[in-house]
Amino acid sequence: MTRKFIDCREFPSDTHCSVAISADSEEELLQVAAEHAVSVHGHSDTPELRAQLRQLFRDGTPPEHQPMPAQPAAPDATASRPH
Repeated sequence: MTRKFIDCREFPSDTHCSVAISADSEEELLQVAAEHAVSVHGHSDTPELRAQLRQLFRDGTPPEHQPMPAQPAAPDATASRPH
């Protein structure tokens, strides 16, 4: 069985949440992640929330240091050049 995790540091928020949660089963992780999303982030515990959370699960354990935020794609350099 592969350990799973979800890491709030990957998703910018007003609260700057630094919680990372891991568990040995997806069901256990889903329960705790949903409880966290409701109690800390003010979400409603709905089937849609749980489906979204499940899609964010990753294999392994959270990194010790904050993950790098996703970088926007660089604009095409040729698009701004005069022809």
